[in-house]
Amino acid sequence: MLIPLRYNIRYLMTRWKSTTLTAATFSLVVATFVIVMSLAQGIDRALTTTGNPLNVIIMRSGAQADSQSEISMEQYQLARNIPGVASADNGEPLAAPEIITLINKPRRDGRTANIMIRGVHANAFRLRPAVRLVDGRMMRPGLREMIVARPVSDRYQGLRLGDHPRLGRGEFTVVGIFDAQGTAYNSEIWADGREVMQEFDRVNYSTVVVRARDRDAVSAIRNYVDQDKRLKLIAKDEVEYYQQQTKTAKPVKAFAAFLAMTMAIGACFAGMNTMYGNVANRVREIGTLRIMGFSPRAILVSFLIESVCLALLGGALGCVLALPINGLATGTTNFDSFSEIVFLFSITPQLMLKGMLFAAAMGAAGGLPPAWSASKQPVLSALRSV
Repeated sequence: MLIPLRYNIRYLMTRWKSTTLTAATFSLVVATFVIVMSLAQGIDRALTTTGNPLNVIIMRSGAQADSQSEISMEQYQLARNIPGVASADNGEPLAAPEIITLINKPRRDGRTANIMIRGVHANAFRLRPAVRLVDGRMMRPGLREMIVARPVSDRYQGLRLGDHPRLGRGEFTVVGIFDAQGTAYNSEIWADGREVMQEFDRVNYSTVVVRARDRDAVSAIRNYVDQDKRLKLIAKDEVEYYQQQTKTAKPVKAFAAFLAMTMAIGACFAGMNTMYGNVANRVREIGTLRIMGFSPRAILVSFLIESVCLALLGGALGCVLALPINGLATGTTNFDSFSEIVFLFSITPQLMLKGMLFAAAMGAAGGLPPAWSASKQPVLSALRSV
């Protein structure tokens, strides 16, 4: 005969208290899993969406991050004139030298963290159109003015519009707030490159960003930089550069996996305990089902499905519990640049689906032994039980 699913559903509804408690156990595990994984996904999203495929970052050979790089004025002049670099409207090469440095500032929670300061050239905004001013005005070249990413302004003390934070030896004025549409630039402060060089006693640039004419020119620029012995530099397309920094999310993912497995073991035992109790309380009913013609295999599958349904109910509740943190800003250390990268919790439909599959796996693992026990109940012994 077919699997007696109607019987299992009616039992879950009748014993709603035990059903609710078991589902709550699974919901807490799934909510924790989804929240922690959304951290790693938020970091990945911030880094993998950063960059233009036609932008090429040129930096010192051996440097792992732009903050570790140094490029002389002579190298900059050679780099901006590499064949394949696109031209701006004025006919000049579309290239932007940049200065990268760090400052330590107190957050609003009282703790301190490093913020990346990017000293930029006017071409920086042409190369990175995702950066858009949302409040105030643009900084003016040659003045101690800066614009701050909105998440940084909200997260740190003294970086609101109109504030005068100290950068290096002098005070700058926050004249604008920008939004970088969820990219890594949302973790930065931008100021005029020459002012940053002066305040931090820098005589060399950190990197040079150039715009290639097309995809073929990207490869040509990279090959030219690798082969030109005068430069002693390396070139990476901007998308590849930021994707390589996603290793920052690996410790978070490892922690998520460890925490999820630890809690999953507990949830499986809770589900197993509940299902064993259900089997013990339904021995006579199991015997009746066997007399009605249901096979041991049908009994096994029905109790297994019952356990999975309990877990899925908890999984759905866990996903709902995790949803309120979607879009909230937090931060972690970028181990390449040693600055804090600000990102958003990102709970996507794909992540919630993973949470539901995780719940189903826990339900199956916890429900299989009790389901096997139920299917092996002797018919006559079951009918004689009180």
